[in-house]
Formats: sequence, C-alpha cells, structure tokens
Amino acid sequence: MSSQVNDNKHAIRFRCPAELEGLLPQPIPANLGMPDWLKAMPNSAFSALNQQDDDTVKRCPPFIDAMTCGFLIPLICDLRVEDGEISWDNDIPAGGAIDFPRSPVSFHDQSQLTGSPLFEADRFVIKFHNLWTIEAPDGYALFFTHPVNRFDLPFTTLSGLVDCDRYRDNWIHFPAHWHNTGFRGVLPKGTPIAQCIPVKREDWTVQVSAFTPEETQQVHALRATMKREPGLYRRKFRA
Repeated sequence: MSSQVNDNKHAIRFRCPAELEGLLPQPIPANLGMPDWLKAMPNSAFSALNQQDDDTVKRCPPFIDAMTCGFLIPLICDLRVEDGEISWDNDIPAGGAIDFPRSPVSFHDQSQLTGSPLFEADRFVIKFHNLWTIEAPDGYALFFTHPVNRFDLPFTTLSGLVDCDRYRDNWIHFPAHWHNTGFRGVLPKGTPIAQCIPVKREDWTVQVSAFTPEETQQVHALRATMKREPGLYRRKFRA
C-alpha cells in the first residue's frame, strides 16, 4: 500500500509481509466493490400492491450507504467447494521473515459455539485467513462484519469489534458460518469476506422523551414534504 497513508490521520493502514506484496488482492474502499447484481438491478419496478412503479433498493440511500461504508477485505485465492469439501491452490511462497498461514481458510471447532444459535453438532465454522495487518488512527476501533447486504454469498461472516489503534501488529482472521450447504463451485479470489468500518471510541448516553408540540409539528411537516418531493432524503439529508 502507498506510504502516503502515514500522513493521513484518517487512513486505515493495511500491511502485509514483503514476500506477499503483489500476490495478495488488496483491501479496497467498499464503494469500489459493489456486486454485479446491484449494478444490474433496475432503479424502479412495478408494484402489484401499489399498482405503480416504485423505487427498488438500488434507489435507497441508507441501503447503498451501508454497503459503501469503510473497506472490504478480499479472499486471498479461489476456493473450490464440492461434496462438502473445500480445496484451493495458491501461489503464496514458502518461508519468509514472519510465520503466517498459507491456507485461505481453517476451521473453528464446533464446541466453541455450544449454546449459541450457530451450533450444529456435525458442522464446523470456517475461518477466513486475512494476511493484512490493519491499523486504525488513535481513538478508533474497527467494526468487522459480513459484507453489508451481500445475501448472495454462501457464508455469513461473524461480527467483531477490534481496537486496531492498539492491536495492529498481528493478523485478524474472520470466522464465518457457511450457511449454503448446497453451494457447489468456485468462490473466486477477491470475493469480499469482511467489511471493515471505522468506529470512533466515545462515551454515549441515552435520552428518551415524548415529542413536544413543536417537535410534533416538525415531524408532520417533514413527512408531508417527503410525500410531495420524492428523493428528498437523498437531496437534503444525505451527507
């Protein structure tokens, strides 16, 4: 990755062993990794319920903004899945100054999920190996989760929050539940396996109250305006 990140206080710094430079697919801003199915979707579709064309989720800013937030971590090589077995070939060289996993995946023993909804006695939870160390700016943690709204993927990455401004000199791997037991074929190199979203550490409190009369009028006014002006959120409220 470019050395210029050192001068940017809002940069997420990804580093890999020198012998892997140019061999690993790089993490990318999430807005550059939108799936083909979303690009191919129409902006609107006929609603039998409403008897009119309505916007699809492709025109929903919160849906899209969640998908384009942060960075995507890629699968390091092709995975072939057939008859319940996962196999791969990769070009990661042997040796090196630092020991790191050579395989793209390993497994968690199912006993680690005992008592959770993910527990299935006859199945393992896979763990995607990530060979990039990840450093956040001071005061920031990183929220790692399944690539947002990527229901097409045959696995679901488990979510976790890591203080990457402090924990920055070791690998962070990604446990995932392979939910599509009927999947057969190749999961290609570069497939996003996790989404990485910076979270600033701050203290938050909760305030709960009923609308005041003035706030009630504000709600009425905004709702009326949104009915008259489709796309108002996108034009006026989206950052």
